Formats: sequence, C-alpha cells, structure tokens
Amino acid sequence: MMLSAFWPFYQFLWTIYFFTMFLCGFWCIFMFATFIVPLWLTEGVAEYFGKINKNFDPEQVRYKKLYEQEGVEVIYQRPAGEKPANHGHH
Repeated sequence: MMLSAFWPFYQFLWTIYFFTMFLCGFWCIFMFATFIVPLWLTEGVAEYFGKINKNFDPEQVRYKKLYEQEGVEVIYQRPAGEKPANHGHH
C-alpha cells in the first residue's frame, strides 16, 4: 500500500497541528503584549528605582559559606592554596 493513500489523514493532522500552534503562538504574543510588558513597565521599573523593596538586602539572599552561618562551628577549614586530594587518573 502506498503512503499517499493516507494523504487525507495526514492533511487533517497537519491542519490540526497548524491551528494548535497558531493558537499557542497567538496566546504567547497576547500575554507578552498585555501582561509581561506592562509588568516590566510598572513593577520592574519601580523596583529598579527603589520604589519597591526598599529594605531588600542582597547579602541575605547570597549563598553563605559554612563559616558565615550563624550557629555553625567549622572544625576544619582547608587552607586557601591547598587542593583536595586526587585519588586516581594520574
């Protein structure tokens, strides 16, 4: 049986795929234009100029090293120049 015998079904599948992708793309463009861009132009710009989150401290979000954390005692800390032991792959 030839593959072209299934042409109407393939045409139907490609039509469904096209309309699905068209709706997804249109939805993305619509959301970008009506939600994301206004969000950038209001909340984003206000936060950039310090109108929102005035008390924000980036040091509180930064990943703290073990010896900087409160309530943690470091028993051994490798010296800065010392590399960890490499066991293998000579």
